Amino acid sequence: MGAPIGRKERMIHKLDDLAKHVSGQGLPCKVEGDSTREVTGVATLEDAGPSEISFLANAKYESALQTTSAGAVIVADDQPVPDGMTVLRASDPYAAVTMVIVHVHGHRKHRSIGLDERAVIDPSARIGEGANIFHGVTIAADVTIGRNVVVYPGCHISERCRLGDDCVLYPNVVLYDGSILGNRVTIHAGTVIGEDGLGYAPVKGKWRKIPQIGIAEIGDDVEIGSNCSIDRATLGRTFVAAGTKFSNLIAIGHGTKIGEDCMFVAQVGVAGSVTVGHHVTMAGKVGVAGHLTIGDNAQLAAMAGVMRDVEPGTRVAGQPATPIKNAMRSFALVERLPEMHKQVKRLEAEVDALRKALDAKRQAEL
Repeated sequence: MGAPIGRKERMIHKLDDLAKHVSGQGLPCKVEGDSTREVTGVATLEDAGPSEISFLANAKYESALQTTSAGAVIVADDQPVPDGMTVLRASDPYAAVTMVIVHVHGHRKHRSIGLDERAVIDPSARIGEGANIFHGVTIAADVTIGRNVVVYPGCHISERCRLGDDCVLYPNVVLYDGSILGNRVTIHAGTVIGEDGLGYAPVKGKWRKIPQIGIAEIGDDVEIGSNCSIDRATLGRTFVAAGTKFSNLIAIGHGTKIGEDCMFVAQVGVAGSVTVGHHVTMAGKVGVAGHLTIGDNAQLAAMAGVMRDVEPGTRVAGQPATPIKNAMRSFALVERLPEMHKQVKRLEAEVDALRKALDAKRQAEL
């Protein structure tokens, strides 16, 4: 799988060259300080040494600027820094450091091995030029695999699957029959695509399985984390559109459609027959009930429980999920519940005392 960052021989990069590289990709970047300083790697503010460059993209970690040993730091255009610190300034430090990481360290490299003789490949399978199929892989009948695809040990690609060019399947990925991957799809270890959805009909007190005869399809440039599950559709297809990125432990129900360039963080669960628009962000542990519509550019905060449609551009949070401003007010009230409970008890005691005093006064007047 190639040498991890920091383990291969490092090249030397001048800060001025890094700034020009970032600017050349459309993000203006300039050096403030010693532009001739050289670095060999990228690291966190906490771990970086004098020969490494770091970055600050979150104000939460601003105090680390005072203690870091980094040779240089990528910061926002208006970010105050300690006297004498050499920085690269860009309007988007996170985007800038991404470009620097790729330039300095490159992407993970895959060994070129061709077709390992220990792989089990059905004679009817069509394997594209430049593909690398490792030992322990099983490729079933009528499978089509594109050019430069990498399939690591333990993967199982079932009948009639189609993989586009430049796909990467890490160890123990399973594609059920008829699954379709576009070009440049990356699937990390242990993920399953196209397993049966949760389809059962109640018959005389028993659950009778409904055959899941649809497929699962993944669009171009999708990356799926480890141990995810994407159900095949009962009828038709489950679809994840181009450019969408999944973290680990994502579950997508049967017949759900995910739009382009979405971002799902770990442990998101989306039930069946949901329609998700483009550029939707779901933070960790979001749960979405079935047959809902999530509009374009919606943002779902961590642990949101979505029980109704979400309008385009809306930010929601809480259980059940509501517009985030309302949710934050509710969270603030929840934090005050113990205090409010004491106040209610005190008021009840005062009201009870007043009631008794009033009753006593009425009795005295009789």
